[in-house]
Amino acid sequence: MTPRVGVFAGSEAEWDACVQTAPGSTHFQRFGWKAVIERVFGHDCIYLAARDREERVTGVLPLVHARSMMFGDYLISMPFLNYGGPLGDDGSVQALVAEAVDIARARKVDLLELRSRTPLAIDASVSNRKITCVLDLVPGDPDAVWRSLDSNVRRKVRHAQKQDFGLAFGADQVDSFYSVFSRHMRDLGTPTLPRRWFQTIADQFGDDVWIGCVYSGNRPVAGAFGFQWGGELEVTWVSALRDYHRHYANMLLYWAFIERATAQSLRVFNFGRCTPGSGTHRFKQQWGTRDVPLMWYQPLAGRRAATPSPNEGAFSWGPRVWKRLPLALTNALGPAIVRMIP
Repeated sequence: MTPRVGVFAGSEAEWDACVQTAPGSTHFQRFGWKAVIERVFGHDCIYLAARDREERVTGVLPLVHARSMMFGDYLISMPFLNYGGPLGDDGSVQALVAEAVDIARARKVDLLELRSRTPLAIDASVSNRKITCVLDLVPGDPDAVWRSLDSNVRRKVRHAQKQDFGLAFGADQVDSFYSVFSRHMRDLGTPTLPRRWFQTIADQFGDDVWIGCVYSGNRPVAGAFGFQWGGELEVTWVSALRDYHRHYANMLLYWAFIERATAQSLRVFNFGRCTPGSGTHRFKQQWGTRDVPLMWYQPLAGRRAATPSPNEGAFSWGPRVWKRLPLALTNALGPAIVRMIP
């Protein structure tokens, strides 16, 4: 029997119970992300659920409609994040995707993209333009993980440990993290997400969120923001000030997160997404990671084959200009721009 699909009208607990048990689920399919995106960006969130004859939820699909006259019109699961595609048994996933295609056609979007971490049993083109890099841990044994690292990685971490750096973890690190993150994004020539995005996430998800910073005196010089889910810790956003690269503040930061995750008996440390073959990819590989291709499906492509990238000719001038702007100005303008680039 084909499941019945419609806009979800149940409780958050009912949705999350399906996410919790579905193969391939991630933190980003939790129902709480709907409130985060609506509060911070005001995008239209269409959360679909598949139900069986007994009205039990057998699959879910979070969709977000991001509209922009400049950058395009997108229906994404999930924007600004690495994953978030449909979950459930094959029949439920297929029914959810069919409904998403109907919605995308009715709204005349430029692209429907479903960002899955695992293969889906659907007939759709798939992009592997992004990967994630993961490191398998020895739960409860940070020393074993340390010994498994390349000697050059251990050397860099030891160098950082000899500097006068401090470390801090906790929900009170949002401001410190953001001061590093926003400057780093400006230096890359990329509009920054708003501070409110990170604060709202921290407020919404509590202990699931890990925020940590490295300090030189009272100045935050490196920071990471990540999520614990299903025995894994993913650092989704990481930044460090360039002036402190020579002392490997970023290496100390990563090791602090890895050590803490291992001590808490997590099984996997996820370095987050990157482009295959990029400098970021090579940085992550030095830790002994393995690549996991991301399955970003496009069941319906209109004017666009992918979401916007600063590498595109039409937008390539932007990073060159953005790097030259004062930080206060990029922090003020960036959030209004980035909300349109999912």
